[in-house]
Amino acid sequence: MTLRLHDTLSGETRPFTPIEPGHARIYSCGPTVYGPAHIGNFRSFLFADVLVRYLRFRGMRVTWVMNFTDIDDRIIQRANEAGESIEALTERWIAQFTADAAALRMTTPDVLPRATRHIDEIASLIGALEAGGHAYRTDDGSIYFRIASWPTYGRLARLDPAQMRVGERVEADDYGKDDVRDFALWKGPRPNEPTWDTSIGPGRPGWHIECSAMSMRHLGETFDIHTGGVDLIFPHHEDEIAQSEAATGRDFVRTWLHCAHLRLGGEKMARRVGNIARVADLLAAGVSPRALRYVLISVHYRQAVDYTDSSLAAASAAVDRLDSLVTALETYRESAGNSDPSLPEVLAAGRQKFEAALDDDLNISAALAALFDLVRDLNRRIDARTLSTTDARSGLDLLRDVDRVLALLPDAPAELDRQASGLLAARKVARDERDWVRSDALRDELLARGIAVEDSRDGQRWRRVDGAR
Repeated sequence: MTLRLHDTLSGETRPFTPIEPGHARIYSCGPTVYGPAHIGNFRSFLFADVLVRYLRFRGMRVTWVMNFTDIDDRIIQRANEAGESIEALTERWIAQFTADAAALRMTTPDVLPRATRHIDEIASLIGALEAGGHAYRTDDGSIYFRIASWPTYGRLARLDPAQMRVGERVEADDYGKDDVRDFALWKGPRPNEPTWDTSIGPGRPGWHIECSAMSMRHLGETFDIHTGGVDLIFPHHEDEIAQSEAATGRDFVRTWLHCAHLRLGGEKMARRVGNIARVADLLAAGVSPRALRYVLISVHYRQAVDYTDSSLAAASAAVDRLDSLVTALETYRESAGNSDPSLPEVLAAGRQKFEAALDDDLNISAALAALFDLVRDLNRRIDARTLSTTDARSGLDLLRDVDRVLALLPDAPAELDRQASGLLAARKVARDERDWVRSDALRDELLARGIAVEDSRDGQRWRRVDGAR
């Protein structure tokens, strides 16, 4: 099958064909680093992560760019309130984002550009817009995009451009402009704000122009896929399209993908509402990072997700099922058995269903359903002892292969330390002597050390657990 993706701009689900055969260029709107990203933000980032992983799984080269917005009104406000430099504030939250992303097994993007390191590109782009009559200056040195100069404005969000702009980061009366709909490309110098001296004069960039300049710098004037949350469709992505295409005269993005909200308590998770959950806080409270990743990726990206205790518990149970099967396959031994002749077809069919689901606009829910059908089948064969040791290895190889997309399976087990190895050996002796009380006590002690022990016909199986769930 061919991967098909739902393009927000056209409203169509259509085959994905990259501009350069075999090479996908992807830009994702990253965090604005005035505070920690919450799990609602990470839902959008992890959806892009699954996309990138799947394209690579299918053998495609991918260049993935995700930006850091490290200058905007809120960053300036937070730094001034804290009495620290903007650089100190943003470096702290970039470090936190990086740690959170690693904990959630997010692929590191190929390029992580920062707005403050692309001032020249931003100024050049604004200069082109001004020269083309799409931008104008105000008395305070600010430069605005003239929406009236771009007749197709509003097509991404399906809005009438005559409507008032809503949801803008800057209040309409903060800077003078000709039309309330126009948006700031460049903000003239102000007291207690950073200023750069550039070819278009002193000042600092507006939010929207940053992404256009960074994406085109690293991916070209036209690239394949742009991702983000649905809240970015208007005005941010609408503005990106207008200013980029007005400056270059070319299509900006081939396919726009937008992720639905994560909800907490039935409402969209957002800093301004205050109903947010931060990755580091959840992990510190004992939530498994793999279970959290499962919650955030397990629902189709265009459907809203409810983050609840029950959804987390279900995700934890699903991860436990995967862990148990991996351990069972790793320890399975059946030297006298012959290979199961039906297994290759079952594994091939499971893989085909997994890929077919993801080819259908990244239908992760259906892909996971196909995976757990296979989990159920393999567990049944393990219980019936119909597999050979080689069969078990084949099943494990398939699980690890599809996990290149999911990133949910446990890492390869590290060696146990001497004390844990001693406890495991002592438990084997206790079981051989049918001392069940002693055996159970040793199992509990190992679990307290983060090592879960199960008994099977192949002997004791042990696996590490992420922590309390």
